[in-house]
Amino acid sequence: MEFECQRGTKIGLEDCSIDCVDYPCRGKADPSFIEPSKNPKSFIFDSEKQKSLWRLNGKGDSLILKCEESVAVNEVLPDCRSITDLPPALISEILNCLEPKELGVVSCVNASLYRLASEHHVWKEFYCERWGQPILLAPFGSEHADEKSWKELFVEREFRSKTFMGRYSIDTLYGHTEAVRTVSVLSSKKLLFTSGYDQIVRMWDMEEGLSIASSRPLGCTIRAVAADSRLLIAGGTDGFIHGWRAEDGNPHLFDLTSPQNQNMEFRVWEHEGPITCLALDLNKMYSGSWDMTIRVWDRSSFECLKVLMHNDWVWSLAPHDTTVASAAGSDLYVWDTNIGSKLAIVTNVHAGNAFSLARSHTGKLLFTGGEDGAIHMFELSRNVKFHLRRVATWIPHSGAVYSLAFEFPWLVSVSSDGKLSLIDVRKLLRTKRSYVMEKPSKVDNRARNVEPPQRMLHGFGSNLFAVDVGLDRIICAGEEGVVRIWNFSEALEVEQRVRALRGLRLENRMRRRKLQSEMTGKGSRADQCSVAAKKNQLNGDRNSWRNRRRVTGKLKA
Repeated sequence: MEFECQRGTKIGLEDCSIDCVDYPCRGKADPSFIEPSKNPKSFIFDSEKQKSLWRLNGKGDSLILKCEESVAVNEVLPDCRSITDLPPALISEILNCLEPKELGVVSCVNASLYRLASEHHVWKEFYCERWGQPILLAPFGSEHADEKSWKELFVEREFRSKTFMGRYSIDTLYGHTEAVRTVSVLSSKKLLFTSGYDQIVRMWDMEEGLSIASSRPLGCTIRAVAADSRLLIAGGTDGFIHGWRAEDGNPHLFDLTSPQNQNMEFRVWEHEGPITCLALDLNKMYSGSWDMTIRVWDRSSFECLKVLMHNDWVWSLAPHDTTVASAAGSDLYVWDTNIGSKLAIVTNVHAGNAFSLARSHTGKLLFTGGEDGAIHMFELSRNVKFHLRRVATWIPHSGAVYSLAFEFPWLVSVSSDGKLSLIDVRKLLRTKRSYVMEKPSKVDNRARNVEPPQRMLHGFGSNLFAVDVGLDRIICAGEEGVVRIWNFSEALEVEQRVRALRGLRLENRMRRRKLQSEMTGKGSRADQCSVAAKKNQLNGDRNSWRNRRRVTGKLKA
């Protein structure tokens, strides 16, 4: 939501003084504007015409007000001295403008802000922007609603994302007899699908690293595989799409070993050249080919709905909502899948073919890898029309980049030089607040070189053709005909132990401070008692001396 200030107003909060910048309201300004009271402890507003709403600006150091509706503001903010004195609904609107780290800091202030910040709906937005819907849980709000909150899910997933910088082990899967061209991870079921020049689709248990099943030879090289919980499809160089439907009651979803069953298997022919890329969403499936087209299919009837024509071979595609991005030749395209029109294009993205493409869950970030060994990051925005703005460029490889995979915040690439690169893109992302407050600038398509990849993984002596990312695993395959799983679960366990130990140390430190403060309080009271006892003792000594003197006087008399 947007909240703007009609006039420069100074708002007094406890321990802080925040100046609102002059920011005109949208539309016509109301001549009766907010006038601050001379009394710093209260505000006087026109109770029938004005409503005050709050918002943080782009720098995070000022609040902005906007006159929206007719509400009695003096009833909303009676004698407000601290942010905790504001109504919970107003505090919620302020928290809505914060980023995750800032929201976590606010939750540490006191119990009321902890409750408001922890239960805020914005945690769901944070999670879905980065990783989509939770993978291992049912849709939120059902039976798992009482188990974990959105904040807990976000913190856990953010914690997992740090493990790619820790320890790892490598599992090697043998079974293919020739080069492996494609890998696909189904994280919700912990399944892995691979295929290549040996024409066989293999299914693996990603946790155990064991082969579950393999299909019969499909008759040609398989260059693309895609899977979800209902459908598994493979694209061949003969131009067909071969698929399997999920079976009810099958823990591994698909039966690849049984003889051909028309109810559970299908094959569709439309392309006139080898299929190089496949993708699935809720209602459609997408296929790209060297016949220079992308075809959009209906998932239920397998009818071709749209044909998107390119000027060169299609190497990769990435759908999102009603758009699909594609890499064809050396160009990058964005299409509207409903009407089949071209929304944006960037020509000559790479010096040579653009072999690989990846896209974020929000659909706003696009990554391309090419024959020149470079990786480009683009931001897709829409004002009057769609724009692709080049944000950054990396050159981590000495050979062609054949495959990319993106799982926030890590971009993983593999190349013909036999190496994997891991790039953390968090530093390049503009925050949610800056998206709202920044004015649109001119599109700058010049590449901006940034820091090198955070990590390079070695160990291959030949071409790597495919890569995908699971929760705490990276899977890659290539010319050697083996599939390697880089397992970072050990780093997760180590980090969990370190985290638990850190929490224990903090708890012990707080306990020692509490005991020290109690001892200090008791010591001061003991000192006061000792001083009083000494005073009493001195007074008693004086009185006894006087009494003795009186007694001796009487005796002399």
